[in-house]
Amino acid sequence: MIYEAVIGLEVHVHLKTKTKAFCGCSTLFGQEPNSQVCPVCLGFPGSLPVFNQQALFYALKAALALNCQVQSYTKFDRKNYFYPDLPKNYQISQYDLPLSRNGFLNVLTEGEYQRIGIRRVHMEEDAGKLIHKEDSSLVDFNRSGIPLLEIVSEPDINSPAQAYEYLSTLKCLLEYLDVSDCDMEKGSLRCDANVSLREKGTKALGTKTELKNMNSFKAVKDALSFEIERQKELLQAGNKIVQQTLLWDERESKTILMRTKEEAQDYRYFPEPDLPAFNIERALIGEVKSTIPELPQQKRARFMKEYGLSDYDARILVASKKNADFAEDCMKQFPEPDKKPVANWLIGPLASVASASGISISEVEIPGGTTELIKLVNLERQGHISNLMAKSVLNESITSGTPSSTIIQDKNLFQVSDESMLEKTVDEVIKDNPKVASDYRSGKANALMFLVGQAMKKSQGKANPKIIQEILKRRLEHAS
Repeated sequence: MIYEAVIGLEVHVHLKTKTKAFCGCSTLFGQEPNSQVCPVCLGFPGSLPVFNQQALFYALKAALALNCQVQSYTKFDRKNYFYPDLPKNYQISQYDLPLSRNGFLNVLTEGEYQRIGIRRVHMEEDAGKLIHKEDSSLVDFNRSGIPLLEIVSEPDINSPAQAYEYLSTLKCLLEYLDVSDCDMEKGSLRCDANVSLREKGTKALGTKTELKNMNSFKAVKDALSFEIERQKELLQAGNKIVQQTLLWDERESKTILMRTKEEAQDYRYFPEPDLPAFNIERALIGEVKSTIPELPQQKRARFMKEYGLSDYDARILVASKKNADFAEDCMKQFPEPDKKPVANWLIGPLASVASASGISISEVEIPGGTTELIKLVNLERQGHISNLMAKSVLNESITSGTPSSTIIQDKNLFQVSDESMLEKTVDEVIKDNPKVASDYRSGKANALMFLVGQAMKKSQGKANPKIIQEILKRRLEHAS
């Protein structure tokens, strides 16, 4: 029997407000444990929550960018459960009247865009954080009450790879909107996954399990892959899937049981009595909509049209807002209409430097900034310096802190294009490599590139490789 995976994702995102969702405590990360708390976020008797208006603004911005229908009337609810990091023994969330519903996100997988439905985007508050030690568990309530956005997808995802692309696309969108820093290491973006299997070609959903404790998109992908195989083996053996919440053990690369899954009634939802329901006016929606910037797919299309980039190059460059802004700054400074040479440098040599340091291209410290980078690209483009030498200069510039133009000038690294000078180099190379020259004359075309390489080596990378190749062809073909 062939099974198909059905996956739905619940993404929790910290909104980047300066204060918490229902009190004035700071949301600054990394402070002393329990130093950013007050009677409201600790749930002391008699304390009353006051809703953070900026949190609503950010939530609406994300919901609109995800093509959701914003509810004109919404409210908060109490979600009751008992856990050491939940000081009030309930969480202020939204249940039957969420902020928004029925959105979608277009995700590129295997070369085609697929529409993934967004069931709902709603607001809630975060819990605290448990810190487990060998002989005890401690709790830090600094995170308790930080405004969260929960983004719940429809079960439209059918593979771990597609889930990975959905999360990457969503994270990119949220970064463009500037509503969250989306830093998974800080817990600003977390994901739970629901997965079930059904016989391929059928519509009925199987029994699902929920996966938690995944601290990276790769972990989500790995956990889903493991759980799909686990469920498949159970079904093939004639066993039933039990609805459970499972933790992903990254060290052991397996899921472990956390608890049997609660249903909605287990949380005993009821309207939050200390926060009245409220209307969201059209004027506010219009105001928020006007602040939505150019989003990744729009920017990709513009980069292709305005700068003549390929779909592949444009997608790489817009995958991060900081990288996209950096790339656009570079392309605007490049004097030629065709910006492909700039894109080649950004996703080639500069990306290699960035990858080696574990940073993005926009974070590489280039002496002289983008102006110096474009000077280097332009010199290479005009043939004043070889591509190989230009890459070497870039690396030296970043390592030494010296602008690339200074290095080129001081070391006189300008490419030699004078044919009379290069003819002497070519003659020496042919003389030093008679067998390779003979191989080329015998029809072995690859021999030519070996000779070009030898000429470049002899000239210490200063020779113009195009002119070297032309002279070699003339010399060898004439000699035959």
